[in-house]
Amino acid sequence: MKSIVERIWAYDASVWTGGDEDRWLGWLDVVDRIRPHVEELNAFAEGVGKQFDDTVLLGMGGSSLAPEVLRRTFVAESFHVLDTTHPQAIRRLENAVDLDRTLFLVSSKSGSTLETRSHLEYFWDRTGGRGAQFAAITDPGSELERAATERGFRAVFAGEPEIGGRYSALSMFGLVPAALMDVDLERFLNGAAGMVDACRGDDANPGLELGLRLGKGWRDGRDKICIDASPTGFGVWAEQLLAESTGKLGKGLIPAPGESPDGSDRQRGELLLADPYDLGAELYRWEFATAVAGHVLGIHPFDQPNVQAAKDRTNEVLAAGEPNVEPRGSLDELFAKTKEGDYVCIQAFVDPAREGELAPVLERAHATGCVVTSGLGPRYLHSTGQLHKGGPNTGLFVQVVDETGAELAIPGQDFGFARLIRSQAAGDLAALEEKGRRIVRIRLEDVR
Repeated sequence: MKSIVERIWAYDASVWTGGDEDRWLGWLDVVDRIRPHVEELNAFAEGVGKQFDDTVLLGMGGSSLAPEVLRRTFVAESFHVLDTTHPQAIRRLENAVDLDRTLFLVSSKSGSTLETRSHLEYFWDRTGGRGAQFAAITDPGSELERAATERGFRAVFAGEPEIGGRYSALSMFGLVPAALMDVDLERFLNGAAGMVDACRGDDANPGLELGLRLGKGWRDGRDKICIDASPTGFGVWAEQLLAESTGKLGKGLIPAPGESPDGSDRQRGELLLADPYDLGAELYRWEFATAVAGHVLGIHPFDQPNVQAAKDRTNEVLAAGEPNVEPRGSLDELFAKTKEGDYVCIQAFVDPAREGELAPVLERAHATGCVVTSGLGPRYLHSTGQLHKGGPNTGLFVQVVDETGAELAIPGQDFGFARLIRSQAAGDLAALEEKGRRIVRIRLEDVR
């Protein structure tokens, strides 16, 4: 009988559920396919560097998290990632760059992501609609590809339909940003290629070993993956990979970056990052491991059946008018419901610059003895949101909202960014309640 590794490399969907998994395995050998584009990417980055001082990536989830990790890893101070709809953060970014000397990189596989398209329309308007200041990464045939062509974008880079967003770090969605950060692409891909080769065999296969360890831990009740803290922010990317891939059918690996692995329901997620250029290999190791863990859990690791729920609720709230984001319930009430094996999740629809003000909430959450995770909204909706709704009902959710300040209009829409982020908060709370999740909402201004 063929091994798990042989079957994965044979694109055998029966490794998982026997569904359409074979259609989503383009990430396995993406390094070989991306290498011929290195010269093109370097030339693009060189041209951008001569004309612009800063680059702003507009993207969400799989389009933004790997670039964010690359930005932190290689300390790329002139590269900015915008993955929030909070009007204060958008204003702050706009004021931090010279709009005339900034390239906007619009990144979306589907090309229709609401947040990203809203960012595009805002900055297209603010820059006077100069196509040479914009580039796009998107799958062929998408709405974004059509818009980019019509508007004369500087460049359009094609994604691969056989690679899902959270597995796209080593495709154009990661490599275009890496080139713009002056990363040595050949060196970066050489490290990744070494890991690809190591993950082809049954012996000393780093991805297989990690995946089986994660899966065995899950079987033993250790479903909280306490990913090593790292200045690279690797856990921000790995959160989506694990949560969105495994959090379904009432099962799931619950990523908890920076949490202590000491506890009966926890296991360590060890990172192998001795050098910045180890990142390519580590991204691939975790991708392969997650696919293997999906085999152990008996789930489809490449779909996200519950992600649409929050989007649908958001659209309903937007259509209905001004959302209700008044406080509901209390922390005392929520934390009194904790049981062994639960985790607490802080979901903060707040200005990212105020994230530090969540410290008292995090402290109270840790006092329960539970693993504690936290995420900024709407970013986490594209990351851990699948797990929250499709995974085990062991989460206690604290939604935090803040005063968004004056409205910031979105060209072409009858709502602005402030109303959008409030609607996203209201929509996700409704989606979680529909799934019977335990959740309260508090105001950041009331946190003490």
